[in-house]
Amino acid sequence: MRHAFRVASGLESMVLGEPQILGQMKEAVRLAESAGTLGTLLHKLFQRSFAVAKEVRTNTQIGSNVVSMAAASVKLAARIFPSLKEQKILFIGAGEMIELCATHFAAQQPRAITVASRTLERARALAHRFNGNAIELRDLPEQLHDFDIVVSCTASSLPILGKGTVERAIKARRHRPMFMVDLAVPRDIEAEVAEMDDVFLYTVDDLGQMVKTGVDARQSAVAQAEAIIETNVGGFLHWLSSRDLVPTIRALRSHAEEARGEEVQRALKLLARGDDPKQVLEALSHGLTNKLMHAPTQALNEASAEERAKLADLVSRLYQIRSPR
Repeated sequence: MRHAFRVASGLESMVLGEPQILGQMKEAVRLAESAGTLGTLLHKLFQRSFAVAKEVRTNTQIGSNVVSMAAASVKLAARIFPSLKEQKILFIGAGEMIELCATHFAAQQPRAITVASRTLERARALAHRFNGNAIELRDLPEQLHDFDIVVSCTASSLPILGKGTVERAIKARRHRPMFMVDLAVPRDIEAEVAEMDDVFLYTVDDLGQMVKTGVDARQSAVAQAEAIIETNVGGFLHWLSSRDLVPTIRALRSHAEEARGEEVQRALKLLARGDDPKQVLEALSHGLTNKLMHAPTQALNEASAEERAKLADLVSRLYQIRSPR
């Protein structure tokens, strides 16, 4: 139970607080429901897990800070451009980091995505996943000006983009700003590019500090999340233990229903005989009251001196009455 709450809240994820696992849990529950394999207990457990996850995310900072280079890149880009939906994005490289960044940026539904690589085949393979275009690295100098956002991460030992190339691109853009992220080590973009007025260049070190701050913030929220989870574990255990009383509650309701049925049948016979409806209703209410009160009244009268006080308190609690003192 605790494990389910922790997983749904993102405390067991490799990236602390990430929400993807919650979506996977919900999909698993949906599949189980459609297959008819989700009983009352599991249904209650997972619905409570989803509620706990929502409470944790609402009341803590567990998921409000970026903790990955890719997410940090998107957040920084959003500071430069009011809407990423109007921007053209260029990804230089076709490795795992570029793929991750492309996934994050694609979620913002940009105007266009282009992938540049030394081999056109690799560029096309990655671009195809995001309905994008592919170009070769040698075409960058002529096409760089067409992109608003550039994210680069290659294994090159020398810079891919020099200051001169970027200067020409900015001039062709009529000094419209360009946002650039260099995730490569060693650098893909010459350090001097950062000195240009219309270029916003961020490196691994810049994003690394941002990610560290986000991780620290999420870690500080773990204690709050744990407290919320423990409270809900207690609540779920209480519900679980109360299920032992279900047979007793059903028997009690069945007993009351039986008494009600007998009195209704008696009242119907009196009405059919032509008795006054008002008197019949009075008799019905008195008869039902007497039947329902008979057992607790008899128990109180027959109780021993030692158990009488406890039984009286119990009856007062059950019927929500104040015992006369």
